[in-house]
Amino acid sequence: MTTTAERPRSDTPSLVFTSMAAWLRDIARSEPNRIGLREKEFGIWQETTYGEYWDLVKTAGMALRALGVEPDDKVAIHSENRLAWVVSDLAIQGIQAVSVGLYPTNPAPEVEYLLSHSESKVLIAEDQEQVDKALAVRAGLPQLQKIIYVEPRGVSTYRDPMLLSWEDFLELGRQHVAESPNRFDELVDAIDPESTATIVYTSGTTGPPKGAMLSHHNLVWTAAEARSVIASGQMPEDIELLSYLPLCHVFGRLYDLAYGLAARATVNFAESVETVVSDLQEIQPTYFPAPPRIWEKMSAGAHVRMAHASRTKKLLYAIFLKAGMWNAERILERGSRGFVGEVVYRLGWLFVYRSLQKKMGMSKCLQAVSGAAPIAPEVLKFFMAVGVPIVEGWGMTETTAMGTVNKLDKIKLGTIGEPLAGCEIRIADDGEILARHPGVFQGYFKNPQASAETIDAEGWLHTGDVGEWDDSHIRIIDRKKDIIITAGGKNISPSEIENRLKVSPFIKEAMVVGDRRKFISALIGIEFDVASNWAQRKGITFTTYRDLSEKPEVIDLIGKQVAETNAEFARVEQIKEFRLLPKELDHDQGELTATQKIKRRVLEEQFSEIIEEMYS
Repeated sequence: MTTTAERPRSDTPSLVFTSMAAWLRDIARSEPNRIGLREKEFGIWQETTYGEYWDLVKTAGMALRALGVEPDDKVAIHSENRLAWVVSDLAIQGIQAVSVGLYPTNPAPEVEYLLSHSESKVLIAEDQEQVDKALAVRAGLPQLQKIIYVEPRGVSTYRDPMLLSWEDFLELGRQHVAESPNRFDELVDAIDPESTATIVYTSGTTGPPKGAMLSHHNLVWTAAEARSVIASGQMPEDIELLSYLPLCHVFGRLYDLAYGLAARATVNFAESVETVVSDLQEIQPTYFPAPPRIWEKMSAGAHVRMAHASRTKKLLYAIFLKAGMWNAERILERGSRGFVGEVVYRLGWLFVYRSLQKKMGMSKCLQAVSGAAPIAPEVLKFFMAVGVPIVEGWGMTETTAMGTVNKLDKIKLGTIGEPLAGCEIRIADDGEILARHPGVFQGYFKNPQASAETIDAEGWLHTGDVGEWDDSHIRIIDRKKDIIITAGGKNISPSEIENRLKVSPFIKEAMVVGDRRKFISALIGIEFDVASNWAQRKGITFTTYRDLSEKPEVIDLIGKQVAETNAEFARVEQIKEFRLLPKELDHDQGELTATQKIKRRVLEEQFSEIIEEMYS
């Protein structure tokens, strides 16, 4: 039997605008002096108003037209998050072309595949590193006509006719705006909402990445939906966002671009991946989305800091963490702390929570969201305990990142929440989650077979996630292809066990194995910074990651974490054997996706001897 959400479904909302470019134009005309973007230059925040933002988009759009970019042509962006990224994206969409985002970490072979598969005509590259990758593989890219580089350092000395600097690119655009001042607006007005706006490539955990085509309608509907559900409609006048999630990923695009415009927010670009912690402390964003890995590191960092604190601070932390956990239970049971709970929280805020929130960058956060992968309930409960309003949601590239979310007053830990208004969710006979709503993608670029396998004749998206109803909430069991069936015929969800393991501050990666085996085992990667700090305090000498992971004391330490995890699972789900990985997993070596998800099949092959040893 197939079950469908019984909650009432609202009619699909009409489009606010036909495109995100048109949405930006509306803000620029109504509030031209509102600050839209901030980016650091030599350590100082430089502000861009919405009026200036629109002018840059118009200029870049006309420059692309001058370079011969026509409707439906593909233009790729290979860069860290920055002003040039969002300007380029909206400019591309504004001239009815299609944007294609590349991860900054993509090595040259992946760059070649993505540019070739997408048939990108122009590449906007951030700096010398990204330019060099493209030049190294351009022999395999006959369709690539121009590379625009944003940072001139190192590239400006190149004498290659394919290269064009960002400043010269914008100057070209200014000339064409002067010649045809209304042309960009005409192109924006003529956008067909059902045409493709962007191609977002999936992470490719089991094969080459697939290009998910998202329409202008998908993006605009998602932006409007995000505005209506985030923080239950709380819309302060000034909203600050921190842009750090890769903009080529649908999760980052949803918040920084779609929601950023819908909320008329100020988007602050993190200086780099390495400075996110300090940027968070400086910005203290209004809303903050993050994948589980970020939340796990934050909670682990808090525990580690307390381990080095004074005796008084340790005592206060222990007392108010326990009080916070009590409050978290009240929120889960009744939707709020209640009067007594609020008094307890205020005391905790004075002594512990205020300082902790500020150090995490969460002191002004009205709502935090965990998404992109399952998260251990214990991690969410920790943030609820210390006063960070956090919820878990679910979406995927193929749903434009929208699907379900927990509401702040109706949280069910271990679930991905309830279907959003306008979203239909079904559970098929085999347990697969099916979704249907205006954010569902158009299909995979140049892959009609995969498109037909993913979207059925009735418009249902087959997500590949296995789940079940928990009243009105949905609980994800695992990815359909990752379910382990033991030799005894027991179905086991590896991600549930892995997520519990990663609650430990000492564990960075975990991969549970045991398909068709008599018992469950695990490959575990240590969190080097935390584990090395622990080892130094214990007087354990080591030189490298591998050396540390081979220390008997470290193996015993991880063994205790495994035992704690096992205590929460049934005997058949418990880890009987484990081994520590001899190296840190790396995207460049094909062990992780660009979004830091483990490639199970790659690891099973690479570490096959270690796995077999656990079963010998």
